Amino acid sequence: MPDNHALLQSFIWQKVDLAPSFPELSRFLAFWQREIEGPLHSVRVASAALTRPAELRYAGGEFRLH
Repeated sequence: MPDNHALLQSFIWQKVDLAPSFPELSRFLAFWQREIEGPLHSVRVASAALTRPAELRYAGGEFRLH
């Protein structure tokens, strides 16, 4: 619960989600509205593509530690 409603506080939440519907974000925002007394001023969504097979490649060597 915010101490003072006149202050704008930041909250950073990171979760892997499925664009474009963002079901995890939708559930989180529904929880916030239902359970948290502090109002939301704004929500920013940043999305990056998930790792694709073309970005992964096997290393040519093997490293062993004891």
